[in-house]
Order: sequence, then C-alpha cells, then structure tokens
Amino acid sequence: MEKRSVLACSVVAATAWALASTAAGAATVVPDEIAPSGVLSLSAQASEEVPQDVVNITLFYEQEANDPASLTDALNERTAAALRRAKGVANVTARTGTFSVYPTTDRDGRISAWRGRTEIVLESSDFAAASKVAGDMNKTMQVGNVAFSLSPEAQRAASENLTGQAISSFRNQAQAAARAFGYTSYTIRQVNVGREGPPLRPMIAMRAMAAPGGGAPVPVEGGTSRVTVDVSGSVQMAR
Repeated sequence: MEKRSVLACSVVAATAWALASTAAGAATVVPDEIAPSGVLSLSAQASEEVPQDVVNITLFYEQEANDPASLTDALNERTAAALRRAKGVANVTARTGTFSVYPTTDRDGRISAWRGRTEIVLESSDFAAASKVAGDMNKTMQVGNVAFSLSPEAQRAASENLTGQAISSFRNQAQAAARAFGYTSYTIRQVNVGREGPPLRPMIAMRAMAAPGGGAPVPVEGGTSRVTVDVSGSVQMAR
C-alpha cells in the first residue's frame, strides 16, 4: 500500500508540474514592438523654368492615286528626296514619321481612290538651322506641327542644381521643426529624391506656315519647361 501511494503521489506531482508549465507557457506574451517617438515626416521641393532647347518639326505630304502600289512608290520617292536634303545639313537630324495608305469609298461603298500620307521629322537644338531646312522643304512638303522639349543634357543639369536646393530645404525644415518641438538635433531615418521631367509641349503650326512653295525659314521660338525635384522622408528628433 505504501508503494502504491508513493507512485500515485509521483504521478500527481508530475501531472501538476506539466499543467503548470503549460499554463505558464500559454500566459507568456511577447510585447509588441514599441513605435519610436520623435519621428517627423517632411517633404521639400525645388523647381525651375528651363528654356526649351530642342525643336521637332514635322513635315508631311499627301497624295491620291487610283491604285495603292503606284501611290506607295510616289510617297516613298518623296520621302527619300526629303531625307537626302535634310541629312546634308549640319546639326539637324531627320527621320521618317507616320506613313499610311488607305482607300476612299463612294456612296455605294466601292473603293473610288487611294490616299496616302508620309511624314518627315526634323530634330535639332539649332533652331535657325532647323527653321531653314523646314523652309526649303516647304516647297515639296507641308509643315504639320512644331514641338519643343528639353534635351537630356539640359534636364540633367537643371535636376542636379535643383537637387541640392531641395535637399538643403529639407534639412532646414528638419532643423527648424526639431527646435520647435523642443529637440536639439535630428538624424535622417529615410529619404527619397524624385525628379520630374517636363512633358513634350507641342505647338500646332499655322496653315499659313504650311503653305508649299514658300522657301522662307519657318518661324520657330521655344518656350520653357518646368523641372521639379522632390525630396521626402523622415527624421528622428533627439534631445
């Protein structure tokens, strides 16, 4: 009887210990990460109007014919002649633009003729040279539109200058805010620098400019494009 009593007590003690251990483990709670205090989010921006230094002039030629094959040949000849004339000019690049051939129908839905259009695009940072070429080509092709933009070099130079200004503004804001909140200094936790490039701004050419047979330089004058640099992030204020 004594041995059974001792064994029973041992089993009870072991069971109690196991239950106590399980309960203790279930009651253990891992505390959540404590969010840091004194963190401030900021943003700064610097922008500048930069003169547009690239011009794109689109010239086109349209023709009608009875069959698509002869029409395609005529358009190709006109395109090749225009490219030869433009590619001989320094500081001006020329490339083909849109080329299309499509049928026209009569009231009964039958094909009555074929129409086609070919384009040449002139691009240059020399406005005077591009204007002269467009004027010369205006004898055989019409000016469709003129568009201005920033060259990658001009945009890169403006962005580099503005980046320094935006970062300086960000740091000044951080220092002023830290002092206003009763802190003496700050450290940067995270920062992002974003550059926003300008879109292409087209200017549709007037019909008077597009009239063939002129030969005079096409008047072109660019405007400005806004380049913007954004700096955003967060700082840890400290006493």
